[in-house]
Amino acid sequence: QVQLVESGGGLVQPGGSLRLSCKVSGLTLSDHAITWFREAPGKEREGVACVRPDGHAILPASVEGRFTISRDDVENIVSLQMNSLKPEDTATYTCAARHVAPQYGGGDDYWKVPLPWYAPLYHWWGQGIQVTVSS
Repeated sequence: QVQLVESGGGLVQPGGSLRLSCKVSGLTLSDHAITWFREAPGKEREGVACVRPDGHAILPASVEGRFTISRDDVENIVSLQMNSLKPEDTATYTCAARHVAPQYGGGDDYWKVPLPWYAPLYHWWGQGIQVTVSS
């Protein structure tokens, strides 16, 4: 029933931009957290952007303010805008979803690092798309 489908990946030059989209079906975004993860050869999977059930965005320091996550509640699409891309951003990007108990949906104390990036908590995953940053 639940499905996550990514789109928007590809090849871009250093300093360029890409916008990834995650189409979510079968669940209510206000009851779930949606997170973009990435994985590159030789490196562990890392989270790069999370939107909480209350719509609040969380981004790690590693993306240095270059990335922005947004949520379209009408179309059920979660987007990741990536600007000032670097070769180090090259990876397979995957969106994932997890249910969040209502009492934790907007709790700032609950959403402390590293919880937003703890991959085992995420039940539903997309197929992943490739992003390559190269000149």
